[in-house]
Formats: sequence, structure tokens, C-alpha cells
Amino acid sequence: MNGADTAFVLVSAFLVMLMTPGLAFFYGGMVRVKSVLNMLMMSFVSLAVVSVLWVLIGYSLTFGPDTAGLIGNLDLAALKGLSPASLTAKDGIPVFAFVLFQMMFAVLTPALMSGALADRVKFGAWTLFMTLWVTLVYFPVAHWVWAEGGWLHDLEVIDFAGGTAVHINAGIGALAAVLVVGKRIGFGREPMRPHNLPLVVLGAALLWFGWFGFNAGSALAADGSAATMALNTQVATGAAVAGWLVHERIRHGACTTLGAASGAVAGLVAITPAGASVDALGALLIGVVAGAVCCWAVALKHKLGFDDSLDVVGVHLVGGLIGTLLVGFLAVDGVSGPAQFGKQALGAFSVLAFSFTVSWLLAKLVQVTVGFRADADDETAGVDQVFHAETAYDFGAVGGSAARRRGAPVAPSGGPASATGAAGTARDDKPGSLDHKVDA
Repeated sequence: MNGADTAFVLVSAFLVMLMTPGLAFFYGGMVRVKSVLNMLMMSFVSLAVVSVLWVLIGYSLTFGPDTAGLIGNLDLAALKGLSPASLTAKDGIPVFAFVLFQMMFAVLTPALMSGALADRVKFGAWTLFMTLWVTLVYFPVAHWVWAEGGWLHDLEVIDFAGGTAVHINAGIGALAAVLVVGKRIGFGREPMRPHNLPLVVLGAALLWFGWFGFNAGSALAADGSAATMALNTQVATGAAVAGWLVHERIRHGACTTLGAASGAVAGLVAITPAGASVDALGALLIGVVAGAVCCWAVALKHKLGFDDSLDVVGVHLVGGLIGTLLVGFLAVDGVSGPAQFGKQALGAFSVLAFSFTVSWLLAKLVQVTVGFRADADDETAGVDQVFHAETAYDFGAVGGSAARRRGAPVAPSGGPASATGAAGTARDDKPGSLDHKVDA
């Protein structure tokens, strides 16, 4: 066992785990007040469900003995036959460290999709869809890309840390689900701006920090590849922020905080498949292109008429395609060229086609069985109150304190579902309410 590499992989796994709550904050700040907790829960439930599923069948289906280049078998189900003394064949680290590291990738990927469906889906239906999607989409695609015998792995498609398996996969899967679920009530007519930009920036910062584990940790060793990936991750992300803000300034006349945070995520996405195969100038180019193009792409939902609530398609699908395709031309050491670009395109669009088809079928299955979309009244009232019996901000307590200072009577608060409780749902759709003003 290589102790230094083992420690490096374990710390990287911890950093990748941090990305899921970071994503929860990033998405949570972007939604309206009445959906904050639901958005956080859609990420957190992935930590619970996918962790269990990964140990039971996921690791075996992804990295178990290959079946026709498409998926592993169940020989390693419940980690059968593995022990703390088991080492990976090539890397000299405990298999359990590798299992943990890859588990965090499996946890994060479906959580990325949740932002596209914000404000309008049943929590139980989301959990069911996520479970089915990870099993039938993520596990097979991750096997294609990273496992010995996987057909894209053997084709030598470059995807160091998940441009295809994570970002293209999640981005196109989110689009398929959005097309089944439909638009939010009031989409295109009512303001649906982020309710808490400091929370968005906090989430983006946690993602940026955790992404060093995501990208550099994929080297599975504290070596030159990890160092190159870490450096290029920083360079590309900074360049993407600049690219997004310049595009935003030219098109809209301002450089926004939301744009800076979104640009950072776009750069992180785009460098993920390519960072170990390009030099610093290549990383800079990938970042600038990703920032500008993703900024342009997020507006397509209004032109094409689909409601991707938090721009998962524009950032993750488009950013993943940019990084996966550009590495075909920018890879160093004689790897790049038309042949490599062809491999990259085949990998990217194969994953795109498979994920879209299966994701649409799964979303349709959930919709016609248990119902994916929340009822119109529940969506209007707010999914936090309906599905979690809670609200993120206790505006009722603020109003109560002010009323007491003025000597006015204060209505007693009820339980979480009470109309007079914190941010009570009975007030959510009244133009004069505090909730409405914050939401808008």
C-alpha cells in the first residue's frame, strides 16, 4: 500500500463529498423563498440514497467484471470478496478508498440534475426518479467511461474526471426530465429571481474548493497528473469567470454576482474531462470559451421554451460538451488531432443519446405511476411547506417582534403547516406579503 497516495485519495473523497452540500447552497440561494428547503433536500437525499445503493450494487455494476463493454456484473455486490487489505491493481491504494472516492461521484451526479426541476416536483417522486436514474443511467455510463472493458474506456476517449459520465450525463438527463414535467407556473410571466445571492456565492465557493478533490483526486495518486489537473482547474475556472462576465457586460450592460458564480461552475465543468491532458494555455482557452458560451446558452431556455429552473442544461451539458470536444484539439503529447476529436465526439454524443432516451422514459414512468409534478395548489403554496412542513426563514417571528414593540396583538403561531406560522403558505401568493416581495 502506498500511504501517501491513499491519504491523498481519501482527502479527495472528503472534498468531493463537500461538493454536494455546496451544490445544495448554490441551488438553494437561486430559488425562491418558498422552495429553499426542498432544494437543499433534493441534494441531501442523494447523499443518503446513493451511498447505500452504491455499496449494494453500484460499485459492482460500475467497476465489477465487464459484460460486453456495457456494464459490470454483480460479483462484487455488497462489496463481496473485498477487504481492508484489498488493493487496487494499478494504484496501490486500498480498494475501499477507491470505492469511497467513486461513491461521491455517484452521489453528486443526480444532485446536479435537481436544479432543473426546482419549485415543482414531489419530493418522493424525485427520490424515486433519482434512484432509478442512478441505477439505469449513471452506473452503465460510468462503466463505459472508466472501467476496464468499458467500450469508451477501451476506445481511449479522454474523460479524466467526468465530462461525459457526470456533466453531459446529468445535463441531458435533466433536460429530458424537464420536458416531461413541464414549466413552472408563471414561467416567463412572473419574476423568479434568486432569493439569496450570498448563499449562491457560498455554494459556488464550496464547489470550487471541493472540485480540486474531484479533478486532481481522479489521478488516484499524489503525482504530476494530479498537480497538472489542480493547476488547470484553477486557471480554467478563473478564465471562465472572466469570459462569462465579459459576455454579460456586452449583452446586458452589467457584471452580476450570479454571473460570476455561474461562470466559475461552467469553468469547473469544462476543465473536468480535459485538465490532465492540456497545458495551462489550453486550460485558459477552455475556460474562456466555456464561460462565454455557457452564458449565451442559459438564455436558450426562453427561446426554445423549456423551463430549466437553475440552468443545469446551459452550464453542465454545454460546459461538459465544450471540455470533452476541445480536448480533442488541445491535448498535448501528440494525442490531439482529428482522430482523437472523432473519439471525443462519439463518446459525448453516445452518452447524450443514451442518457436522454432512458431519462425521458424514467421520468415518464414516474409521472404516470406516482405522479412527478406537484399539484398546482401545492406548487403555488410552496413545496417547502407542502412536502417538508417547514420554511427556511421565520418571517412570522420577525413580524411578531415588531408588532410587540408597537403594542399590537400577535396571533399565536401554529405548527409547521399553520397558515400563521413562519412564512405561512396562505400568504405566499398575495402581492402585499413579505414572502412575495422577497421572492420577487
